[in-house]
Amino acid sequence: MDRPVIRALSTAALLVAAPIGAAAHQLVVFASVDCEAVTVEAKFSSGRIAQKGDVRVLDGENTLLTETTLETNGTATIPLASVDHSTGLLIEVDTGGHDNYWIVTPEDIARNCGS
Repeated sequence: MDRPVIRALSTAALLVAAPIGAAAHQLVVFASVDCEAVTVEAKFSSGRIAQKGDVRVLDGENTLLTETTLETNGTATIPLASVDHSTGLLIEVDTGGHDNYWIVTPEDIARNCGS
């Protein structure tokens, strides 16, 4: 093969491989709730814990309620008493290169508080 053909094939291979590599490091966010707090957990799809990241908590109407950061163990805790959770909560986590979110509904909170 001559060099232009090899270069074209190499470029095509990179274009195909790029989305696969990007998807391999997706951020996974999970939030659980009890009557006292929402516990947020963030890790990458590889299983590696997200050790740094910003956590934003919004209400069901998309109003920012509070912000915090992930602990080095990939978690953050938001006391329920510190936020108006009546319309549910949107928990966003941004590690600087990856982001994702979790929705906590009013029903989730009521169910886990035995109401």
